[in-house]
Amino acid sequence: MVEGGIAKPDKTEFSEDEYCALWGFIAGVISGALLYIREDFQQVEKKTWLQEVIVSMAVAGAIFGAAFGGWINDRFGRKPSILVADILFFVGAIVMALAPAPWMIIIGRIFVGLGVGMASMTAPLYISEASPARIRGALVSTNGLLITGGQFLSYLINLAFTHAPGSWRWMLGVAGLPAVNKVEEARSILEKIYPANEVESELIALRNSIEAEKADEQAIGDNFIAKMKGALSNVVVRRGLYAGVTVQVAQQFSGINTVMYYSPTIVQFAGFASNKTALALSLVTSGLNAVGSIVSMAFVDRYGRRRMMIVSMFGIISCLVILSIVFFQAASHAPKISQLESTHFATNATCPSFLSASNPTSWNCMSCLKAECAFCANGANEYSPGACLAKTSDLETLCHGQHRTWFKDGCPSKFGFLAVVFLGLYIISYSPGMGTVPWIVNSEIYPLKYRGIGGGIAAVFNWVCNLIVSLTFLTLTKALGSSGTFLLFAGYCVIGLVFIYWFVPETKGLQFEEVEKMLKSGYKPLPFKTKSTRGENQSA
Repeated sequence: MVEGGIAKPDKTEFSEDEYCALWGFIAGVISGALLYIREDFQQVEKKTWLQEVIVSMAVAGAIFGAAFGGWINDRFGRKPSILVADILFFVGAIVMALAPAPWMIIIGRIFVGLGVGMASMTAPLYISEASPARIRGALVSTNGLLITGGQFLSYLINLAFTHAPGSWRWMLGVAGLPAVNKVEEARSILEKIYPANEVESELIALRNSIEAEKADEQAIGDNFIAKMKGALSNVVVRRGLYAGVTVQVAQQFSGINTVMYYSPTIVQFAGFASNKTALALSLVTSGLNAVGSIVSMAFVDRYGRRRMMIVSMFGIISCLVILSIVFFQAASHAPKISQLESTHFATNATCPSFLSASNPTSWNCMSCLKAECAFCANGANEYSPGACLAKTSDLETLCHGQHRTWFKDGCPSKFGFLAVVFLGLYIISYSPGMGTVPWIVNSEIYPLKYRGIGGGIAAVFNWVCNLIVSLTFLTLTKALGSSGTFLLFAGYCVIGLVFIYWFVPETKGLQFEEVEKMLKSGYKPLPFKTKSTRGENQSA
């Protein structure tokens, strides 16, 4: 309900809600499905790069979806973009569910990625343009709530299909189930959204904005190339892009989608070997992400976009540094390898690298996993020395048959619980600020004529960075270890914090026209403003 009263939602509004949630579902469902895809296809299990490609091809598709989605939004409107995204979601889900080989899963992921890319920049625009300035942040945050709600649902679906035949096919296939400005019409819509005393002023502002944009349209043209040139030659759009691109890049290099895409795998890195346990613990982090979106809705219009992002980044950096320390301690205290157990477990079972090692007595569980082998924990106490064995399904079955735990991604650790706790705190720090606010900023910082293409450019940067992070995460963990990888993301976040402080203005409570005026005059953080400009712009 908004201040103007309760308005009956139309079909477009329902579709908007559905595909925001679907976007979140598709982003989250792969994290659990990947565990079972690895079991069904040995080449996926053995090749880290293939796992990264399966995860990241949806992101690659999203880059193109966002790029052309911005132009489609400006050229044909928001509703056609919604319909195209729905079709892409449906086709991609069916292709993945029926995939006979990894390459077909990848094709399906590209299709859903195209839909996700269009969704990522259409939804915030659609909501923002229909929202009063004083509560625009909260209403655009509902987009984030639906996405995180979709992610939470994906983890529930993953958990529900854990023991079903063809589990990952069900997980990925479920996504296919949902899938001119006239004055009087404008007045009718505004009356549903705004209180009566604000309708006339909003209508005048809207009319003036549209008349100005029509004049620009005639001067520039509306094809993709002309629109892009016009956007980049406009000083207001360029300054808007400095802010919009900054927050999108910073969001992705906070490492959030390593958690969303690889959450069960990270939990297994922390020492929880069971797929079901890893999925259940991942459900907690996903639920916290949804709760954080609700916090954003409550506070973003009270405390402002800029402040919430800066506070969020301080929390993210702290949690990433602590996670790095926790994973370092877990690796340092990993159980030792018993030479007796390793060489006498079964015929030809011992890890080849362990047999050829110059100093096998120095090996521990982490040494075993780095050698592409697996650790069969001690039956009496999993923290005691265990066996380092070749990583085969037969030996895994034999290990379980002796009532032992089989570790192939992480080692038994007394620090595992701390890793899950600080992973949760990381999500709590991320979600209310860096989770939702970058999309709010990008929905309100560009002039009307360039709002679609401006949001599209920023979304492309978001998805490119997302691709880089998701395509390299597992490789980084092998090269730097989990500890080094999280510390690297903490370093990226420090850089992102500096850029947010310098380039991103506060837009809380401002009309679109006021944001445009602020960018036209230029923005600097409060300590760097001259006395003459401190009164002109809203304080940092």
